[in-house]
This record gives sequence, structure tokens and C-alpha cells, in this order.
Amino acid sequence: MSTLRHLVFFEFKAETDELAIQEVCDAFGALPGNISEIQAYEFGLNNSPEGLAGGFTHCFQLTFRSEADRDAYLVHPEHKAFQRIADPRVKQVMVFDYWTEQKSKG
Repeated sequence: MSTLRHLVFFEFKAETDELAIQEVCDAFGALPGNISEIQAYEFGLNNSPEGLAGGFTHCFQLTFRSEADRDAYLVHPEHKAFQRIADPRVKQVMVFDYWTEQKSKG
């Protein structure tokens, strides 16, 4: 079964300290408990040795069952409140959504 992945990448402003970054990460991590349309959540820090992250350091992955669920999340009051926390601290955001495709090995 295909699922909709919503990837969000952050590059924080140089003046954003570790405490403020943690507040953003904690606020993002609280969204799945407050927005029922989110089916799964993952978070991680870039650790690629390739040097191709373009300044992005943090990645958040949300999983949705449908585009309607994703669209409901985008306008949800909890998501809007999160954006008010993140926006002043984030230099750049990249969002990438895709439907998963399953391919077998071999």
C-alpha cells in the first residue's frame, strides 16, 4: 500500500542557539499527538559525509494516508502555532512530498 510522505528540512539561522533549536524540534515532535491525520513521524539530524545538504541540518518526516489528510494538517491550528515558533528561527525550509513506491530486490 502506498503512503504519502511529507519531508521537511530546516536550516536554522546562525544566531539560533541550541535551546531554541530544541524548542522547535520539540514543538514539531508534539504535532503527531495533536493532529490525528499524522500516521507516523520520524526526525533526524543530517550526518551525510558527502557535504551536499546545502545547509539543511534537520529532517522531519510525516506519513499520511491521503492528500486530504496532508492538506488538513497544513491548515490545522496546531501546525499554524508550530510555524509561529519555527519561522523566526529558521533560515530556510524545504518541503518534499511523495507517494511511496514499493520495488522488490532482484
